[in-house]
Amino acid sequence: MRVYDLKQKEVINECDCKRLGFVSDIIFDECNGCIQALVVPGQGKLCGIFGRESEYIIPYKCVCQIGEDIVLVKINEEDVLKKCTY
Repeated sequence: MRVYDLKQKEVINECDCKRLGFVSDIIFDECNGCIQALVVPGQGKLCGIFGRESEYIIPYKCVCQIGEDIVLVKINEEDVLKKCTY
């Protein structure tokens, strides 16, 4: 699977069946090239016009399954929701 293919998949939280969004970025370990986390944009400011307030940084160990169209994760949203600093 290519990184581009992973970025086309929607992320769904298995705990509450909530749609979190699509993978926007992937964080790699520079030493061994393994995936450390998936980045999914959070809710946008004022209908998404002025950027994002937060994003989900989902550790790869929380990924349960990767299917054709979706990525199932098992997370507590409060633990992985990070405030954007840009």
